[in-house]
Amino acid sequence: MRRFSLPLILFTAALPLVTLLIGWQLGVTYQKLLWDAAMNVPAGSGATVANPEEEVDLTLFWTVWRLLQRHYIAPTDLQPQDMVFGAVGGLVRGVGDPYTVFMPPQENTEFHDALGGRLQGIGAELSMEEDFVTVVATLKGSPAERAGLLPEDVISSVDGQPLDGLSLSEVVGRVRGPKGTEVVLEVYREGDPEPLPFRIVRDDVSVPTVESRVITEDGAKIGYVALNQFGDRSMAEVRSALQGFRKENLQGIVLDLRYNGGGYLEGAVELTSMFLREGDIVTVETRGAAERHEAAGNPLYPDIPLVVLINQSSASASEITAGALQDHGRATIMGLKSYGKGTVQEVIELPGGSSLRVTVARWLTPEGKNLAEEGVQPDIVVERGADEAATKKDAQLDAAVRFLLETK
Repeated sequence: MRRFSLPLILFTAALPLVTLLIGWQLGVTYQKLLWDAAMNVPAGSGATVANPEEEVDLTLFWTVWRLLQRHYIAPTDLQPQDMVFGAVGGLVRGVGDPYTVFMPPQENTEFHDALGGRLQGIGAELSMEEDFVTVVATLKGSPAERAGLLPEDVISSVDGQPLDGLSLSEVVGRVRGPKGTEVVLEVYREGDPEPLPFRIVRDDVSVPTVESRVITEDGAKIGYVALNQFGDRSMAEVRSALQGFRKENLQGIVLDLRYNGGGYLEGAVELTSMFLREGDIVTVETRGAAERHEAAGNPLYPDIPLVVLINQSSASASEITAGALQDHGRATIMGLKSYGKGTVQEVIELPGGSSLRVTVARWLTPEGKNLAEEGVQPDIVVERGADEAATKKDAQLDAAVRFLLETK
């Protein structure tokens, strides 16, 4: 089964989301299960399947259903399928785990499209900070970037409707939309006393999984690879980029995992194996077992000086990679503390196109650090100013390059 430390794309509130249309990927691990298989609990798993008809009194549910049918002022507005989806969503939210989520068919489709890089929207990365929807970054060449949206902008309304009381996923639902349609955002920006209006035409958003180049400073060459998500094609693209550096006489490599919210677990193991000869990479603990993932043993660059850049939006598969390379002393971690997403989810496909993403495990670094509790602490803390995106400066990358130039 394929697992992935999937980023939550658009669907979970109170978490930084990379919004491709808007959607930060928060790590979850993926295991595509079907409904019938999910109902067959493996022996020894420690799991039990309760029969709700025997253990739970559902009288209240059906009483409310009938009362709505009898008394609601607009009975034709009562859509049974939407009501069922709402009830199931409430049931899942009642678990109290922000990573255990029910996805109706449309959200489920968008979720899988996002992993494959197929998105339509404005191309902005958003987070919920102290109840304010804040722009983290815009994707290169995206409608949001072309319109002039900047990091730290606070979105106060969408199409004239205030966002008070809405979750991030609800805001995302208002902002996203099909290609060619327009959305109007009202934004507060530091230094401007009045809100600024932005009219943005939604478009196809291509997720640039990997960006690479050679940085030349003082006659020395540093390889730079930025990985934006651990998606379907990511590892092949990273491997190709790293192999392209072979003809260069590099003094070091910068692996940029900032704003990378995760993706496939196998991708984290494969990426780490490109720099590590041997050893554990991550341990996945479930209810009754622990599964260790080790380096593959055929690294591309086992010895070259390596810096991994992380920040508060690096999560899940990004944290697995950074944590393993740090624990083995293979890389210097720079930037800011990572997000701290250390649990594993399975995606169970349900009848009718919906799905359930449910927490089933947690992961630990080679030294046993619980990423959910600790995140990854950088070896060298480097801040990044709020104005850097607008000025095209990057203090964290500059610090990484200087560090490698000074490494002998």
